[in-house]
Amino acid sequence: MKRLIQVILVIVIPEIIIFTLIGTINPDKIIMPFDNSKIQRVQHDSLPADHKTFASLQKDFKSGQEVTAACLKCHTNRGKEFMHNEHWKWLKTDTTVNGNVVVLGKENVPNNFCIGINSNEHHCSECHAGYGYGNKNFDFHDQNNIDCLVCHDNTKTYKKGEDGEPASSVNLSYVAQHVGYPTRENCLECHGKGGGGNNVKHGDLEMAQVSCTRDVDVHMANKKKDDLNMECTACHKTHNHHISGDLYTLSTSNNNSMGCTQCHTEAPHKSKLLNQHFQQVACQTCHIPTYAKVNPTKVDWDWSTAGQFDHGEPYREIDSLSPDSFSKYSTGHGTAIMAKHLTPDYVWFNGNAKIHMFTDKITESPMVFNKLIGSYEDNINPKDINHPSKIYPVKIMHGKQIYDYNYKTLIQPHTVGPKGSGAYWSDFDWNASARTGMAYLGLPYSGKYAFVKTESYWLLNHMVSPKEDALKCESCHSHHSRLAKLTGFYLPGRDKNSAIEIGGVLFLILVILGVGGHTTLRILSKKQ
Repeated sequence: MKRLIQVILVIVIPEIIIFTLIGTINPDKIIMPFDNSKIQRVQHDSLPADHKTFASLQKDFKSGQEVTAACLKCHTNRGKEFMHNEHWKWLKTDTTVNGNVVVLGKENVPNNFCIGINSNEHHCSECHAGYGYGNKNFDFHDQNNIDCLVCHDNTKTYKKGEDGEPASSVNLSYVAQHVGYPTRENCLECHGKGGGGNNVKHGDLEMAQVSCTRDVDVHMANKKKDDLNMECTACHKTHNHHISGDLYTLSTSNNNSMGCTQCHTEAPHKSKLLNQHFQQVACQTCHIPTYAKVNPTKVDWDWSTAGQFDHGEPYREIDSLSPDSFSKYSTGHGTAIMAKHLTPDYVWFNGNAKIHMFTDKITESPMVFNKLIGSYEDNINPKDINHPSKIYPVKIMHGKQIYDYNYKTLIQPHTVGPKGSGAYWSDFDWNASARTGMAYLGLPYSGKYAFVKTESYWLLNHMVSPKEDALKCESCHSHHSRLAKLTGFYLPGRDKNSAIEIGGVLFLILVILGVGGHTTLRILSKKQ
């Protein structure tokens, strides 16, 4: 009996522990079969009608409004629907984490790119889904001002001018006769060029995704026959012109959220351990290892350096910083840094955010425009079990921009306009620019300005890499962990814990003793 107990203690128990752990830590061990039953392929209810056959479109249109009027004769309710779309007024109603209802949009939420649209609408109207949005007098109640073509053109020839009207080169009749479901190119023409150029804002949305390979974006790839070639509307599902998806520079909640599990299951891996990561790690964290894969994105904009001249004249210059980054300076814009092939930063995020508005006081530096709310503690004491915090990849945009030194609020500068109008890009006078912009916004300006460091956080959801390029275990579980900046929790391989390390050493000693004892007993039993 004594010998049996020894065998159990020395051999059986260590082996049970060893095989249990092996079954747990081996990420390649198949615990459950891959279940792709939820993966969907978007199907439209019908094919687009052949608009070339419609008599109402067989005319020489003189303006975009004429085209829209023709559209609304058949699509009778679409104009009213679109007027509730965020693309129309650039406003949305949302609910804060405290339950307060707020209206957020470009007119009351600043950013650290071009700062804001107020008094600068004329410059922003190229990406507005309306005709001629040039100032606060734009008629948002006139359905004929809706630009149907900017989203529904299927000819790839439709362009808008700086005044928000169709470019003079556009053949409106030809485009009107060749409309259909929105394409990836329609969406990227604005969302890929936000902030003043290709890939400037998001970092994971750019014109290269119109036609790309799987290594750039596994969902949008269209170079090979078996590529998915997904349109934006495949994920951003739309009903009555209501488009799903939240942009957290203008959202406080996930009331209109969408995500990977629309198509994939919550347990898509062969490994039980990898599937368990889904509880605290977003899919994007492992599957978007890099962003700005083709063209650079803006990562820093310092407005405080603007206003320098070369022999009395405004100037521009570009300096290389590395093979993948460069800085560019202009008298009107100050200094910006562009970079590509970037590693994301990472944050805990539970679907809620706090948005800074023009009327909010600056209480910190850097001032954060959109504080993404979440922490590791949410998973220990969850306040909302439906939306626990997960680790997400982000692009952090750094800035330095003008604010009111006395009122401690951000300033809306007037930037675009003719010389003498107070527009900074023409007059290069911050006082005049601040005074004009704040008057347009209907807010006071004390007459004294300074510059404050700012940050904005851009969640990365696009440029998903093929599964073979996803992060490996050592990307996070090592001394060079990608998650080095995330603190407040223990991460194996990254962190040191004396109790755990001593326990690990003792366990290894027990394993060695167990294997040695097992071997010894086998040898002794054979001699008997």
